Amino acid sequence: MASGSAKAVYAAIGANSVITVTKLTAFAYTGSGAMLSEGIHSAADVLNQTLLALGIKKAKKGADEDHPYGYGRDAFVWAMISAVGIFFLGCGFTLYHGIHSLMHPEAPEKIHIAAGVLLFSFVLEMWTLWVAYKAVKQSAEELNISFRQYLKEGPDPMAVAVLLEDAAAVTGVMLAGASIGLYVITGNPIWDAIGSIIIALLLGAVAIFLVVKNRKALLGQTVAPNQQAGVMSVLASATAVESVHDVKATVMSADSFRFKAEVDFDGRAIAASWLASQDIQSLYAEASADAAAFESFLVQFGEQMTDALGEEIDRLEQAIQKAVPAAKHVDLESD
Repeated sequence: MASGSAKAVYAAIGANSVITVTKLTAFAYTGSGAMLSEGIHSAADVLNQTLLALGIKKAKKGADEDHPYGYGRDAFVWAMISAVGIFFLGCGFTLYHGIHSLMHPEAPEKIHIAAGVLLFSFVLEMWTLWVAYKAVKQSAEELNISFRQYLKEGPDPMAVAVLLEDAAAVTGVMLAGASIGLYVITGNPIWDAIGSIIIALLLGAVAIFLVVKNRKALLGQTVAPNQQAGVMSVLASATAVESVHDVKATVMSADSFRFKAEVDFDGRAIAASWLASQDIQSLYAEASADAAAFESFLVQFGEQMTDALGEEIDRLEQAIQKAVPAAKHVDLESD
């Protein structure tokens, strides 16, 4: 999942860098408010996607003494900062410019240049949108959930952020084209300003959605139901497990989660498993010699049962991680 996010982020950075220069150059020639809004929009996308790339890099840092579970959630921090950037840089500045243009409308010039730039931008934005769509779709299929459900509950905010930013960019290009087209038809420059305002509101909606999503991840979002079900099926198939309760499964990064649970083990099954590898006759002869020998046997047996329980927990944790690779941190406690 993380590799798909990285590909989507880097593709978006490259494409939007080219688009930003193109749109701002077009604004210099045309004076179109919608074109300036689109240029600012693309520049904000580059900055925000650079923050996402930084988050992906920082999230790869391994565990240390201060962060025993690693830095996976650092990606959510940078994704949150990126979402706030979309709101203030993309939405805020574009809305300000749109309102200013509405109050002081100016007719754009050289419309053919603006139209050509918008067409060029549309092609590049559609390509980055397709890359992000494939990354999110693949991640959703890996978790066996719907595409829409992954947008709202998926553990990887990076690809979702790029997908929504690119979707907003494609929509923004179409809105900018429509506003310029309405100006050509009506001769009224107010449509150019209205296009800027609508683009700003669109960016604001995307930003709020991403802020809410990343807040959930930072607070400790639960894992996808099928992942938790995969872990529970391993525990349910173990003969030494009687019941499982106090289950807590939280997302730690885009491709890992922590599973913690209290397990009621069947002491008889643990003992039977240990006794299966022992010579019962020898144990009986040794333990029944006298009272001291029996007491010594019970003490040693208690130690053996503790070790056997620890080995069973280790075996279950390894089985869980094999069945559900994303379960990087498994903590089973004997009840």
